[in-house]
Amino acid sequence: MFTEIVRGLKTTFTSMFEKPVTIQYPDVKRPVHRRFKGRHRLERYDNGLEKCIGCALCAAACPADAIFVESSENTNDERYSPGERYASTYEINMLRCIFCGYCEDACPTEAIVLGDNYELSFTDRRSTIYPKEMLIVPVPDGSLPTPQQVKPGEFDRSIPVMQDPD
Repeated sequence: MFTEIVRGLKTTFTSMFEKPVTIQYPDVKRPVHRRFKGRHRLERYDNGLEKCIGCALCAAACPADAIFVESSENTNDERYSPGERYASTYEINMLRCIFCGYCEDACPTEAIVLGDNYELSFTDRRSTIYPKEMLIVPVPDGSLPTPQQVKPGEFDRSIPVMQDPD
């Protein structure tokens, strides 16, 4: 019995002199792994148009049924995304989301991305539903915000033609 007490005290004394691994969280953010799946965001093209075309494949792939997508038609006077449609309503219920990444895999235009933000907090159930305005990234510098007015026939594909597909 005495040897067990001595071994326990030895473990305690050796760990007392080791450097602590505590991170001061609000001031210092811990880096995440490359494949970490955090808060969702909707991406844009460099010209300011939204990548989401409202196809709702992300909602179909979601096992938790956390995504709701409603699409509308694009016009040349009001263009939100390339192609025929855009997501007029895009909502994610973060209480239901299990951060599996299936929505990211299902998206044909790579519009939905699970980022590296892990700071999610809610005060009520209504604030757990993230609308499109909370998810979409800001317009890049030098680009026009959506909706844009474009020339007829300028955007007839939902995915732009790649110049150098290497």
